[in-house]
Amino acid sequence: MANLNDSKILELKKQIEEKKKSVGKSKKFTPVTNCSIELDGVRINIQTLTKEQLIFLLVKLNSYAASAIELELLDQYVISGYNIADWIGDLKSKLEFINSKDEEQKLRLMESKLDKLLSDDKKVELELNEIAEMLNR
Repeated sequence: MANLNDSKILELKKQIEEKKKSVGKSKKFTPVTNCSIELDGVRINIQTLTKEQLIFLLVKLNSYAASAIELELLDQYVISGYNIADWIGDLKSKLEFINSKDEEQKLRLMESKLDKLLSDDKKVELELNEIAEMLNR
């Protein structure tokens, strides 16, 4: 029974590794703005915002952008020296970056749990295989 569980665990670890590769390919947060926006008399550094705060600000700026489009003022609408589209782009990018980091953390946690579930015999076998690979390099 242990061998069946070990093979299932190793298969799940392979799936996690594939997901980690795809998550790892996600881009870094490279802002267009200076990340310091002033709204309603309050200066906000988007680098320090939580996921929920980013979403709130993104929705707020999107509603401002929708109003600017309706009023045909979008190209003239500037906040803290940057076009509103730049702010929205930075907020989306930052949110994507945070989501990617959260996904990486979940995958690491799952991998750690799977490692603990491996039988002692399988752990020894994997360690021996790893040492053999290192010697053959």
